Amino acid sequence: MRTDIIDAAARLLQEQGVRAVTTRAVAEAAGVQAPTIYRLFGDKDGLIDAVAEHVMATYVATKTTEAADDPVAELRAGWRVHIEFGVANPDLFRLLHTSPRPSPATAAGIDVLRRRIRRLAAAGLLRVDEQRALDMIHAAGTGTVFALLATPPGERDPGLADALFDAVCTGLLTTTAPARDDGVATAAVTFLTVLADLPALTDAERALMAEWLTRSLARLRNP
Repeated sequence: MRTDIIDAAARLLQEQGVRAVTTRAVAEAAGVQAPTIYRLFGDKDGLIDAVAEHVMATYVATKTTEAADDPVAELRAGWRVHIEFGVANPDLFRLLHTSPRPSPATAAGIDVLRRRIRRLAAAGLLRVDEQRALDMIHAAGTGTVFALLATPPGERDPGLADALFDAVCTGLLTTTAPARDDGVATAAVTFLTVLADLPALTDAERALMAEWLTRSLARLRNP
């Protein structure tokens, strides 16, 4: 029954847009009573979250994003899936990224991005700290989708997404341009990544070292 309700809501969203996804309409399309939706999902927001997770999981399952030996290629593949998903599901994408309430589906996507950025940092490829990298990529990816959605399909630049990815990576990765800090920031970011695994240090010593490295990175960004 839960699956039938999610499928019905997803069809309404895809075919008629966000406004069509009312509790009454979904209940009718799924052949259930409205109280059943509240019992299974809590409220309409809970239903939308379930729809988002279902649609995203179904879409991502059709894509290959792993590039185990190349964290940069893995990041690029994930970027493309994000852009393609947003363009293919405009109503859902707008709903997820304009709602004041954080969506579990969005949070799950950010967690995946965070793990990919950690791989870059561990490989010594980041020239900024991990949180800055995550914020930049997430903002750029979301903005790219909205820019494409604001353009009529026949007028969209097919190379825009890849060009923006390359532009963002120029500021993030040591592999795209010479580092202005001669590798100091890259070393600090990499050290922060492995700090928790260093032996023979107390928690207090790790915290102090993390504070020093974070302060140094902030000074390098804003001399």
